Order: sequence, then structure tokens, then C-alpha cells
Amino acid sequence: MNNPEDTFISHLVEMRDRLLRAVIAIVVLFVLLFPWAQDLYALLAKPMLAALPQGGQMIATEVTTPFFVPIKVTMMTAFLLALPWVFYQMWAFVAPGLYQNEKRLGVPLVIASVVLFLLGMAFAYFLVFPVVFGFIVGVAPEGVAVMTDIGKYLDFVMTLFIAFGITFEVPVAVVLLVKMGMVSIVKLREIRPYVIVGAFVVGAIFTPPDVISQFMLAVPMWVLYELGIVVASMITKPKPEAEAEAEAEAEAEAEADYTPMSESDMEAELDRIESGQSESGSRDPK
Repeated sequence: MNNPEDTFISHLVEMRDRLLRAVIAIVVLFVLLFPWAQDLYALLAKPMLAALPQGGQMIATEVTTPFFVPIKVTMMTAFLLALPWVFYQMWAFVAPGLYQNEKRLGVPLVIASVVLFLLGMAFAYFLVFPVVFGFIVGVAPEGVAVMTDIGKYLDFVMTLFIAFGITFEVPVAVVLLVKMGMVSIVKLREIRPYVIVGAFVVGAIFTPPDVISQFMLAVPMWVLYELGIVVASMITKPKPEAEAEAEAEAEAEAEADYTPMSESDMEAELDRIESGQSESGSRDPK
């Protein structure tokens, strides 16, 4: 028989090994990409530089920023390239404890999560950034030269990358909630108006104060929510509508017919139980 303590320690050792493999992959990719750190930052800064007026440029307000910002961009690129391997290590760690049907569902969800997150970042880079930076430069007062600090620019684009990456994970979250039984497809359709309002609130928080960029975050979130409902409906076998309505009516009738017992009824029921027990005891042979 396995000792629970030994099993726990073996799990910790395996988790350490999986994390170490993921970190090694990220470090190796970072080392390979380091010679092109400046080029990677130039690629990231391209949407902003394209929106600046002729002769416009970005600035560095701190001494070490020109060195550390390209390194951060390279590290982010290495992590994104290693993301499939990182997710595989996570999957290899948790898969032995899953049922067969959970494994069949888990692999597509992991792949979809990676692809959707990368699609969200690509959507932000190719479609949102030109609109946002064009708006920022366009509303600058006359006589004001827009020269963004490269460190502040990196923080800004990272926020948008994360916001759009998480937004594109909405279908995965919807499918998981339905498969885990936490919410029904009917309920997801009922709360659609609240989801739409919430999407525009999120868009207002994570995007600049122009209406176009808010729509560019809120509308995809709404569309992906609807996509999640469609996918969940396809992989879930819902109860027949008549059966579901009959169950709901039966539950409603049961709740309506139920009346709590009064004190006198409870005392009478207890007396009846006690008298029944005494009679059965008197009939038992000695």
C-alpha cells in the first residue's frame, strides 16, 4: 500500500520537473532570440511609429530603459513561442488524474486556449493598435509633439495584449461552465443582455476613451460569447424541452404544495413513532 506522504512528495517532485522543463524552454528561446532584441522591439513599436507625424520618434526618459525594454520584449516573445510546450507540461501533470472523457475534452480546450489567446494578441496588434494610436495622435493639441516613452509604451501594449488575449478565451470559459454543470445553456441565453453591458464596461476600462476602440473590444467579446454558446450546445446533449418543462412544473408544484408541520402535528407524529416502537418491542421474543 502506498504511503500518502510518499505519494504527495512524488507529485511535488513531478511538478518541479515539469516547471523546470517549461522554464528551460523559455530560457533557451530567450537566448536564441536575444541577438534580435532590438528588431523585436522595433516590430512591437511599429504601429505607434506609423501613427506619429513625419519625423516623430519615441523617447527614453530613464537611463536603463533603452537596454531593459528590448529585453522584456524578447522575454515576452520567448514565452509566447514556448506557450504550447508550457501548456503541454501542465497537461502532462494533471492528465493522470482525469477520467477518459475529461481527457478527451481537455486536449481540445488546451489547444483552443493557446490559439485563441494568440489570436487575441494578433487582433490587438493588427487592428486595434493602428486605431488607438491614430486617435491619440489625432487628438493631441496643436503645438504638442507626441513622443511616447518606450517603457510606458510597453506597459500600455502589454495591458491591451492581456485584455484582448483574455477576451478571446470567452468561448473556452463558456464551454467549461456548461460541461461542469455550473450553468445551463438556457441561462446563458437569458443573461445575454447583462453580458453585453459587461462587455462594454470592460471595453471602457481597458481601452483608451474613444468609442471605436471600446467597440473593438466589446463586440468581439459578445461575438465570442455567442460562439461559446453554440459550441457548448453542439457538445452537450440537452434534455428535451418537454421533459425540462415538466421537471420545472413538478418542482414548482412541489414547492407550492409544501406546508410546514405545526407543533401539534409534530407532537402527534412523535407519539405515533414512539407507540409503534413500543409495540414492536413488546412483540419481540425474549
